[in-house]
Amino acid sequence: MEKVSLWVSGVSALLCKDLYDNKKENLVLERGLYMAKKIVFFDIDGTLLDFNKQLPNSTKEAVRKLKENGVFVAIATGRAPFMIEDIRKELEIESYVCFNGQYVVFENEIIYRNPLSKSLLHNLLVHAKNKNVPVVLMNEHGAKSTVPFSKHIEETLRSFKLEHPEHDEEYHHHFDIFQALLYCTEREENEYLLEHDDLKFIRWHPICMDVVPFGGSKAIGINEFIKRAGFQLENVYAFGDGLNDIEMLQTAGTGIAMGNSEKELLKYADVITTSVEQDGIYNGLVKVGLI
Repeated sequence: MEKVSLWVSGVSALLCKDLYDNKKENLVLERGLYMAKKIVFFDIDGTLLDFNKQLPNSTKEAVRKLKENGVFVAIATGRAPFMIEDIRKELEIESYVCFNGQYVVFENEIIYRNPLSKSLLHNLLVHAKNKNVPVVLMNEHGAKSTVPFSKHIEETLRSFKLEHPEHDEEYHHHFDIFQALLYCTEREENEYLLEHDDLKFIRWHPICMDVVPFGGSKAIGINEFIKRAGFQLENVYAFGDGLNDIEMLQTAGTGIAMGNSEKELLKYADVITTSVEQDGIYNGLVKVGLI
């Protein structure tokens, strides 16, 4: 009986080793598949979408041709996941970097989450409340406002075709928050930057800044993405137009700035294409030889 038991144990060990080796080999093959493949990350507002929040026909055609040419397509945005569902469905994109790099999804699988520190966020909210400054708290499911109503919140979110969020000052106590929107002017921002230097602030509107974890950026999210999928950095292309795209264009093998970009961004670009309303995506992809 002892010999039989030893034989059975040996067979089991060999089977387990085969299963492990096969799984490891498949993982290596999967990663190898992407190592030689090119990938393009697209910002949304002012890049994929024009200033009327419309998707140009030339952009749709460009994305279609990319896929036909075997190029992987992903989104890298400051928006939340719930804000990009329509454009993802229209372009059939299943991989994305949201909240300026704090939430990353690869082929519909969440691979990276980096929420704001609850204590740091609490300190910011106390400061903002004392100054009567409204804040919007965002995660992958939705958004809540720290005030019942703000015309500034309504104005900025209307541009994304979103309604004013419901009021819930306690939202961050119950759910992870990946990004906050702080509604202050450029003249008022210095006191927040100085007092909360353990957070990162990114201005995208004259009356609003994104707030993310210190050091957070689209580049961090992209690095997590390509690490998981096995892409090589030299095969990574990125299109953007805003200040929150600086690190992304610096990190990508080829950084492409839209013709309508913030002037500060242009110095970090390897390539400058035409504006979003002048077929910038299509022209940029032709310029770098991807279509």
